[in-house]
Amino acid sequence: MVKVSPSILSADFVNLERDIKKVSTADYLHVDVMDGAFVPNLTIGVPVVRAIRKCTNMFLDVHLMIDKPVRYIEDFAKAGADLLSIHLEADHPTRIAEALKVMDQCGVKKAVALRPITSARAILPYIEDLDMVLVMTVEPGFGGQAFLESQLDTIREVRAIIDRYNPACELEVDGGISPKTAPLVVEAGANVLVAGSAVYGAEDIPGAIAALRV
Repeated sequence: MVKVSPSILSADFVNLERDIKKVSTADYLHVDVMDGAFVPNLTIGVPVVRAIRKCTNMFLDVHLMIDKPVRYIEDFAKAGADLLSIHLEADHPTRIAEALKVMDQCGVKKAVALRPITSARAILPYIEDLDMVLVMTVEPGFGGQAFLESQLDTIREVRAIIDRYNPACELEVDGGISPKTAPLVVEAGANVLVAGSAVYGAEDIPGAIAALRV
């Protein structure tokens, strides 16, 4: 079954609790953390994740677009994240492995994320220990970007690696997801779809979530 993870990057931060309740029919809640270093944008941190955890029981799918993420794994886990995604481009491979080990110790689900410039094969050293792989179909850092159709090949390659080495691992896609692009990424092998403006920009939010479950 296709799962939907609405991104609060498109929510109204002044009314964040209200807007989280609006997407309560979704499977996950996607929380984009950006540090102004790994990506040019700056969003939220540990205190906001902690506040979100207090107002919802939704599965918190926390996407760390931050440099040297191992430094903050424990803090985000304690704040209430259920899953943490870290970018393979954000640190040396040994430090990525260390970050995944800390996630294990903290009891959170483990994911790695790939920018469009990164080969699917980059997940191979980690795949057997992962709960999810996140493929970006836009350049990370800002919401509302156009879907990069060239990333469909990366999704297919990641799906083949998952099927071979860790079939229980989920494959999430983030960037430009809409009712038009959702069938493309699902056909390529994705089963978790992150959507921001396609959900929060809709008049009927539950209907928009349902429409993505192609």
